[in-house]
Amino acid sequence: MNAEAPKLQDETDEVGAEYEVPFRVEPNYAGWRLDLYLAEKIRRLSRTKVQRLIREDLVHDGPRPLKAATPVWAGMEFRLRRRRDPEPVCERDFGVAFEDDDVLVVDKPAGLPVHPSARYFVHTLTSVLRERQGPGEKWDIAHRLDRETSGLVVCGKRPEVTRRLKMLFERPGQVNKEYQAIVHGWPEDDEARIDLPLGLLDHPLKVKMGVVPLPEGKASLTEIRVERRFHREVPWRGPELAVVRCFPRTGRQHQIRAHLAAVGYPIVGDKIYGPCDRYFADFADGKLAEEAQAELVLSRHALHAAAITLRHPMTGQPLHVTAPLPADMATLIS
Repeated sequence: MNAEAPKLQDETDEVGAEYEVPFRVEPNYAGWRLDLYLAEKIRRLSRTKVQRLIREDLVHDGPRPLKAATPVWAGMEFRLRRRRDPEPVCERDFGVAFEDDDVLVVDKPAGLPVHPSARYFVHTLTSVLRERQGPGEKWDIAHRLDRETSGLVVCGKRPEVTRRLKMLFERPGQVNKEYQAIVHGWPEDDEARIDLPLGLLDHPLKVKMGVVPLPEGKASLTEIRVERRFHREVPWRGPELAVVRCFPRTGRQHQIRAHLAAVGYPIVGDKIYGPCDRYFADFADGKLAEEAQAELVLSRHALHAAAITLRHPMTGQPLHVTAPLPADMATLIS
């Protein structure tokens, strides 16, 4: 692995300079319309804006131009031309929790996006991996992790490895994940199962999940275990906080965050499922008031991908990787 010192957003990056954002279609999106695929990947953009990007800024090396209605296929590659706007400052360094010739498991810092989005283009884990990969390698991420969530992200160093890893993540029961969260309130029981179907809500944020009855909602199961109950004087919901270890048995968007909020124990710092979902939009616009920051307690939601267990994609041997609690969460607890 090519070593690189910790790096924040480079203040010398030329604002207004044109650059290209690469995309590579994952197998589970094969057959989608191109505009729907991009709308899924860059959710803050409207479908109209996405279609304009396809017309004006999409670069594809194939013999025929791509249109909004073009079906995408697994492995399809294209690029979007963008002009550099000032990106929010974020840490671009990561810890290495495990590495061999095939697999890299990184300990992602909170705030570093995994994939390009409407606000983040260059300063993403995807881009950092491209910068650090060795000759003949193509490091790729095998699954998702929210920008504000810290912790473990599994990557393959070659396309065949990444393909096998993604297959493991897509098959129920093949990958076991553990998260640590700090929540408002004290759960009554030390252990609990949250078995509530989840779906995308009809909400201005476009990304908020909630309890949606079957069949519209998808079956979702999270098991939790309380590790510690403690007091902190915080402005919202009183002083009772708890450290909860979470075991998602399904893989829905925002599953842990939505489930904990649904049963009355929202995660500390959550701008969507916490004190007020308006805070998410205010934060995105750089207008988060001091009162809101105080209610959130932390600058990000207190969720950490702490452990992961799976079979090595090439050897078949069990692989168990852990990541220590990051400093901001550890400080709040202590």
